[in-house]
Amino acid sequence: MTLLADLILMPLVAFVVGLLLVLMARRVRAKIERRVGPPFLQPVYDIVKLYAKKTQVSHGVMHDLAIMMLLGGFITAEIFLPVPGLDGLAEHGDLITLVYIMMVPMLGLALGVGSCANPNGSIGISRALTAMLAYDVPYVVVIVGACISYGTTNLIDIVQIQQQGGPATWGAATMPILAFAGLLATHGMLGKEPFEIYIAPAEIATGPMTEMSGKYMGALFVMQCFQLYTVGVLYTTMFLGGGENWLFFLPKVFAVIFISVAVTNVYGRYKTDDVIRWMWKWPTGIALVGLALVMVR
Repeated sequence: MTLLADLILMPLVAFVVGLLLVLMARRVRAKIERRVGPPFLQPVYDIVKLYAKKTQVSHGVMHDLAIMMLLGGFITAEIFLPVPGLDGLAEHGDLITLVYIMMVPMLGLALGVGSCANPNGSIGISRALTAMLAYDVPYVVVIVGACISYGTTNLIDIVQIQQQGGPATWGAATMPILAFAGLLATHGMLGKEPFEIYIAPAEIATGPMTEMSGKYMGALFVMQCFQLYTVGVLYTTMFLGGGENWLFFLPKVFAVIFISVAVTNVYGRYKTDDVIRWMWKWPTGIALVGLALVMVR
């Protein structure tokens, strides 16, 4: 019964916190641009508006299945990601399993957009897969280094190891180089500037979203909420000691996303080849140095 409650509560918590993260991102951007910003419930209004639209354009079975893969991939990821008071299936999975699951939404988006035969969407999704290849290389190196340092791939054990001696035993303190490389790769995973190559509204008309309307666009909005939450919580779990309760856990998650949002609003967009070159040069190079230091310790 406890496991069933966890499986129900973990995605719900992820969705609610994700809505707050979206709101924070919008308000930070508004403050930087000297605007008022959206009201508190604006993310909820957006979802209700999109799901209430009558016109829904489906491009076939694969288009519909892609939406299920988008949301299903992140919902599955949430139940393997331990948070204060909720472990879900984290004890039966590990960090490697979670990384594989996190690739499912992007692959689902590729299948769905590919069935639309829209050139803007095809260009956008090809860029998205290229970006995934770019940031996955340093992120995998970071994960390997972290697992070697902790001596386990179980996220529950990783949190317990970091909480034994306070902030001094956090991953960010014991392996700062890997933590920094992971933060750079995390920014790439969020697809924000300067890595926003697959949306590029002024260039390819929002890319994958060109053929998404109504409930389909609403599903993408919900996916964004899950994405922000998942990326923030995973980094917090790996390098910031997780959290014994939500009061200390949530500020860390919001801080991770805030750093990415703040950087987003002061940089332009890279070209596709620049993204690959930058990701494989800096985050990957830094991660390899961190991995070497972990292995010789």
